Amino acid sequence: MDQLKIGKFIANCRKAKGLTQMQLSEKLGITDKAISKWERGVAMPDTSIMLELCDILGISVNELLSGEKINMENNDQKNEQLLINLSKEIEQKNKTIWFSMWAIMIVSMVGLIGGLAVCAYLIPEGVWQLIAIIGICILFLIPCFYALKLEVSVGAYKCKNCGHEIVPTYTQALNAMHAGTTRYLKCPKCNKRSWCKKVINK
Repeated sequence: MDQLKIGKFIANCRKAKGLTQMQLSEKLGITDKAISKWERGVAMPDTSIMLELCDILGISVNELLSGEKINMENNDQKNEQLLINLSKEIEQKNKTIWFSMWAIMIVSMVGLIGGLAVCAYLIPEGVWQLIAIIGICILFLIPCFYALKLEVSVGAYKCKNCGHEIVPTYTQALNAMHAGTTRYLKCPKCNKRSWCKKVINK
C-alpha cells in the first residue's frame, strides 16, 4: 500500500466534504494530529475506525486502501490486486518479525556465554560470583520472553497428527516443552498432543 497516496486521497475526500482536520477528528473521536499523520502518509487509520472514516468520507474501504476512486468496471481487478498487496505486506512483516526473533536469541546467547565466561575468569569464587551469574541469567531470560512473544505473533504451529495449524496463546506456548521453535502442544482439532513445527506462512 502507498501510504502517501492514501494520505493525499484522505485529504482530498475530507476537503470535498468541506471538513477541516479538527472537524473530522471530532466525528471520529480522535485528535487532529492523527488526521494530520494520515494525510502526510506517516501513519494509517486504525482498523477499528476505518469503516466509520469511510462512511464519513463517502468512500469504500477498497477505495481508501487503494488511495483512489474505483469504477465498478475494474472493481474486481482492484480488489484482487489489493488482496495480493496486503498478502505480500503481511508476509514481509512476518519475515521481519521472524528475523528479529532469531537475532534477539542469538545476541542473547552470545551475551550469556560471554557474561558467564567473564564471571568464571574475572570474578573470584564466592558469593559475588554467584550473584553475578544469577544476574546474567536473569538478563538473558528477559529478551527470551520477548523473542517468544515475537515467535507466537507470526504464523502457527502445525499439528504432526492431523496437520491442523494451531495458534496458541503466549501462556500456552510459554508452558509447552520445546526444541527450538517446535513445541509440544495439544491440537484443538484432534485433541492429541504432538511436537508441532512452526510455520510462518499462515
